[in-house]
Formats: sequence, C-alpha cells, structure tokens
Amino acid sequence: MRLDNLVVVAPDAGSVKKARMWATRLKAPTAIADKRRPDHSEVAEIVDLMGSVEGRTTLIVDDFVISGCTLADCARVLIDHGATAVYAAVSHGLMAGNARETLDESPIRRLFMTDSVETQPGKLPDKVEVVSVAGLFGEAIRRIAQRESISVLFN
Repeated sequence: MRLDNLVVVAPDAGSVKKARMWATRLKAPTAIADKRRPDHSEVAEIVDLMGSVEGRTTLIVDDFVISGCTLADCARVLIDHGATAVYAAVSHGLMAGNARETLDESPIRRLFMTDSVETQPGKLPDKVEVVSVAGLFGEAIRRIAQRESISVLFN
C-alpha cells in the first residue's frame, strides 16, 4: 500500500521520537497531537494539533493500542483539521474492553499492528491488519544463538 501526500502523526508527546523516525524514513513531515488528561482517570483528550494535515493523508504511529480511544480521538481531530484520510500503525495491539468497537467506529481507514501480543480472542474489525513479526523474531533468535549481528535486521 502506498500512502501519497503523507504526514506522520504522533498522537501524544511520548510518541514524537517514533513519529520523527518514521517521517524521516518515509520522507514526510510530522504533526503532533497535544493530548492531556484532565484528571487521574485514564480518560484523555486531544486539545490541539501542531503541524498541518489539511488535504493530506495521515499516518498515526504509536507504540500500542489498549482501548483505542487515543487513536480514535486523534483520527477525529485530524479529519477536523482537513486530513483526507487517516491510517494508523502500532507496535503492539492489546485491544482491551471496547477497543474493537471504538476503532471500528473511528475514521481510521486501516490500522496496522503486529502480532507481538496474542490477546485476540474475538474477531478484529475488518480495518485492522495484523502484520506478523514471527519471522523477524525467529531470525533474531537464530542470529543471537549463532553469535551473529542482529543490527542488519533493523535496516
């Protein structure tokens, strides 16, 4: 899948470094969602967006998805700021509680997540694409056992 006219989006300040890494690799600009938690509950809200997404395809990158709320909220803010399409990619998909419904009802067109955590007793929404890391992990284990470098796996 090719995403043209792309902006890579960090859904919060903690994801900026990862977003910049992906943006550099994809030769795309970066935008950052400003998320805050008004109290000590786990509820957060996106209050601002730094960077322009108007008329662009966006890719939210994050380390994991638990409830799906941050990704869904960020996606809505991106659409409100003129993004033409929203995609997301996460390293680990925990998908707890109502995450399936939250993501299915969100404007995210496609969510890519690895199979690094196996916690999917139910069917995932059609918009979720699981990317296997089994081969990568297997090769890393083989290289470590053979005392070979694993740095080539990260190119």
